[in-house]
Amino acid sequence: MPNPARPATLKSMATALGVHVSTVSRVLNGDPAGVERAASAEVIERIRALAKELDYRPNTQASNLKLRKSEEICVLMPRITDLVMATIYDSIDSSAEQAGYLTFVSNTDDQPVRQMQRAEHALRRSVAGLIVADSHVGETQPLFELLTRKHIPYVLVSRQIAGQVASCSNDELGGWLAAEHLYTLGWRDVAILAGERHASTGADRTRGFTRYFREQGITLRPEWTLNGPFDSLTGHQQGEHLLGLSPRPQAFFAVNDFLAIGLMGAARDKGLLPGKDIAVVGFNDIALAHELTVPLTSVRLPLAEMGQQAVELLLNRIKGEAVESIVLTPQLQVRASSTVLPKPL
Repeated sequence: MPNPARPATLKSMATALGVHVSTVSRVLNGDPAGVERAASAEVIERIRALAKELDYRPNTQASNLKLRKSEEICVLMPRITDLVMATIYDSIDSSAEQAGYLTFVSNTDDQPVRQMQRAEHALRRSVAGLIVADSHVGETQPLFELLTRKHIPYVLVSRQIAGQVASCSNDELGGWLAAEHLYTLGWRDVAILAGERHASTGADRTRGFTRYFREQGITLRPEWTLNGPFDSLTGHQQGEHLLGLSPRPQAFFAVNDFLAIGLMGAARDKGLLPGKDIAVVGFNDIALAHELTVPLTSVRLPLAEMGQQAVELLLNRIKGEAVESIVLTPQLQVRASSTVLPKPL
């Protein structure tokens, strides 16, 4: 009998039963046709009984390598600590589980070198496919070239790149909605906290915002558009700079809510109150946005739906079906941070 102190293996059970290891493998791997050819009903019953007695667990990773298929999906995230990314991943994980797949997330820190390293590690696990949330615009895409060459299905989520299948939002429309809101209220001296240059999310939101003002005959000051990481510390630092200028902006569009929250903190430190002294609009509409002391106007994205659609797209690609990008529609949620009317300086 196999040593009970060690996990049971196909080989140890085959030895104990006096049968070939391939017979045990066919029986326990659920190949009915192969089982009937390989063993009698009595042998099949003995194998299954021993496996149950020893609480045998198949080595799924070894099976994946042998069969070149897996029920795992790798999700490449720029920063899993980002609440927006975490929300999208939660939806991806739930949707994948319902379809019989497991997911694991790799944090790339939004660095292409780390992205490739994490992706190569995933390929060694023979994953069924990848969902990529850290794509960079305006750069070469060695990861996508690798996946295409190896015939590994993948889709993008949140960010988008021309020619790539993605589950994303109409970010340019979202920026346009934010601009329309501020312009309609009378704001003209507007600054933009534009996020990372390589992220399509920030770039498209900024493009839509500036396009709206340009269509009204207004060119926003380029020096009032600042790039940087998508976090509250950057928002605070950029807010300190912009609010310290003379003249200074009167209204602010931040391409994500954390930038907006950091900016509002900088305004507080200077004795300014959003919704009274300045106007602020954010993006994504995280749950915290309407719980702030001054509730934040924000462009809402259906983040959970975005993750769900990314899984559906990937599963269809795994099946070999043709797919097209899914672009979701944002909605503006107006709150107290932006409803104040401009005052003469």
